[in-house]
Amino acid sequence: MTNKTQMLTVQQAARLSHVSIRTLHYYHQVGLLLPTAQTKSGYRMYDKNAMKRLQHILLFRKLKFSLKEIRQMLDDPFFNEQEALEKQIALLEMEKQHTQQLIDLANALRKGDKIMNFDAFDESEMEQFKQEARKKWGRTAAWQACEKKNPADMQNAGKDMMQLFADLGTLLHLSPAHPAVQQQVQQLQQYITAHFYPCTNEILSGLGQMYAQDERFRQNIDAHGGPGTAAFAAKAIEIFTKE
Repeated sequence: MTNKTQMLTVQQAARLSHVSIRTLHYYHQVGLLLPTAQTKSGYRMYDKNAMKRLQHILLFRKLKFSLKEIRQMLDDPFFNEQEALEKQIALLEMEKQHTQQLIDLANALRKGDKIMNFDAFDESEMEQFKQEARKKWGRTAAWQACEKKNPADMQNAGKDMMQLFADLGTLLHLSPAHPAVQQQVQQLQQYITAHFYPCTNEILSGLGQMYAQDERFRQNIDAHGGPGTAAFAAKAIEIFTKE
């Protein structure tokens, strides 16, 4: 789609994704898809990770999730991209089968077959599957607290939080268990609680795993703290939450 450094303008992002510029502006307004950067003139710019998030948004929209539900799921600390894709594929397969049943029924009725089969209208299995996704990633206490925040304030807080990772990067020569490193992890937890949502040890543990495993987070953290900072943070958080 793009290389790691290339950025798309909002016009290019709209053309590539087949959604309108107005839609992308609205997604930004409601905090669903924040641009990676904005130029001095105010033009929105999107990188590869932002476009990947847009793909998830559009897939969930095709599956008839509301924008609020999509934001809940994508912003949940325990959101797992690979697992989400598996669920999206399973739901699309169900929808494909459901659509074929409707086509078969319509063809049978066109031929004059006298049938009384309403099974093709049963969407309970799909709805149950969707509910599982909502329950797993949406409406958590953390997200509900996060939802009350102003999207622009959260974006600024996210940028400020990178300074904590920059500070952590200066401690790479120490053991992740070193008191100075553990103190930095505690500051990170307190910052997340103050600016985003109540960051319990369980949530912090999940974030630590995401910092090391998610390409977007790993690249961003390493860009501020230096190569290896994300993996170092993950290990330090693991030690912190276990203790």
